[in-house]
Amino acid sequence: MEIALNCFTQIVRQGMALTLAFGALIPAMDAARAAEWPTKPVRILVGAPPGGTADIVARLIAHELETPLGQTVIVDYKPGAGGSIAVQSMLSSLRDGYTFLLIQKGIVSEVPHVVKAPYDPFKDIVPIAQLTRSSLILVGNPGLPAKNLGELVTYAKAKPGKLDYANFGVGTRGQTMGVQFNRLAGLDVGNVNYKGSPPALQDVMGGQVPLMFDGPATSMPFIKAGKLRAYAVASPKRMAALPNVPTFTELGYPDLQDVSWMGIWSASGVPPAVIAKMRDATLKVTQSPALRPKLEQMGMEPGSLATTEELSKDARESYERQGKLLRSINFTPD
Repeated sequence: MEIALNCFTQIVRQGMALTLAFGALIPAMDAARAAEWPTKPVRILVGAPPGGTADIVARLIAHELETPLGQTVIVDYKPGAGGSIAVQSMLSSLRDGYTFLLIQKGIVSEVPHVVKAPYDPFKDIVPIAQLTRSSLILVGNPGLPAKNLGELVTYAKAKPGKLDYANFGVGTRGQTMGVQFNRLAGLDVGNVNYKGSPPALQDVMGGQVPLMFDGPATSMPFIKAGKLRAYAVASPKRMAALPNVPTFTELGYPDLQDVSWMGIWSASGVPPAVIAKMRDATLKVTQSPALRPKLEQMGMEPGSLATTEELSKDARESYERQGKLLRSINFTPD
């Protein structure tokens, strides 16, 4: 009996030793895989439909990333639920560094106020690097008699409750900027919800809805083609691509200033070494002199060198501001 017990004890000890040894090998194996990464195509999920700002940036960035990564970069569209479907798709993928997300910071600052998602936007996903920065533009149908912002305010005040503005998503900046403009200018302009910029812009150009706060990447081509009139930009300074369009600050509305950013995001749990490599590759692309003119033509700027921690902090602060504004209008999701 004693001999059997000793044998059993020895076997258990050997098993524990093997388990500990194997466990110690796992970090080394992960480090080795991270050192080789990437060894196959990298997939970037886009939480918006083709034709919008995210699509335009995704195709541009994906192409540029192929050089520093040495691999094909595939753009995979997962639109719906304000980007939450794309987030869930990323979270359900292997945490091996071959699936990332390209989306606006609104995925954590705006969407959680609108969609009850089965994940924590501040714990389950993390920003890796900032890609672009941009501000919204107040655009209108060229058929409006108002030729500038001052005339637009006068025109809207003469028609209380008769005008509407389109937005590209419930609870987004496209809606809340309109709320702020109403308050600051003393207007009563209604709000019409759309699922994305393209259909909203089509109705603005078609005259169904006269106004819209939109991102420059989608509205810029129509502004330059004369199919939309740009009244003002919400950026701190004038956009290089629209030098003749004043800022809201210049026109007496300094509180109508908002800069948002789009970034590459990862699921938590991806090896840190892989995250570091993806961040380095992304920053090489965004800081490349060749990229700046391409982005400026679309009314955007290259992203900053902000760290992951700084980006997370900024997103959290934006979440608090957006929530406060939505609560002030008794906002309830549709």
